[in-house]
Amino acid sequence: MVALTPLGIAALALLAERPMHPYEMYQLLIQRREDRVVKVRRGSLYHAVDRLLEQGLAAVRGTERAGNRPERTSYEITDAGRERLGGTIAELLATPVNEYPRFPLALGESHNLPRHEVTELLGARVALLQAELAEIEQLMAGAAARGVPRLYWVDVDYRATLLRTEISWLTATVADIASGDLPWLETGAAPFPHSPN
Repeated sequence: MVALTPLGIAALALLAERPMHPYEMYQLLIQRREDRVVKVRRGSLYHAVDRLLEQGLAAVRGTERAGNRPERTSYEITDAGRERLGGTIAELLATPVNEYPRFPLALGESHNLPRHEVTELLGARVALLQAELAEIEQLMAGAAARGVPRLYWVDVDYRATLLRTEISWLTATVADIASGDLPWLETGAAPFPHSPN
């Protein structure tokens, strides 16, 4: 059994809502800002739908044409697709997986740069994260004001919590590096004898 990709999960979840064609799926993913958690490209989405068809998780619902537009094929989720979607979501919710993010690697190797450069770079990162957090908080406030139940944007709430935590940690760490409370190797100095890794 081939594992579902994040885009495959998102596509299958859309088909669980109702039958639709890939272009409509693409528009919904962008409109709902799912591109924050899933890499969304139109061509990749069409390939994801093809893979769902090959695996029997989706089926052709029908083909229609509106005016001079090209024919559009609509798809629907199958019973096997519903079962697979539920099982995949259950596994992802219950089982932590190390996804090998790049930022912790960069942090672990940041001692290779001068102290002042690291504080500047991390400060720039904090500013970008604060801007993203402000945008997310605005989206959450808008969803709440429109009466959209939280269960439909709980992932956005989770991302906001992670951002607040990262901003807080980075701000404190930048202060520690700048003040010298976090000892820093000067370029060319001998490394500390042991690392915790």
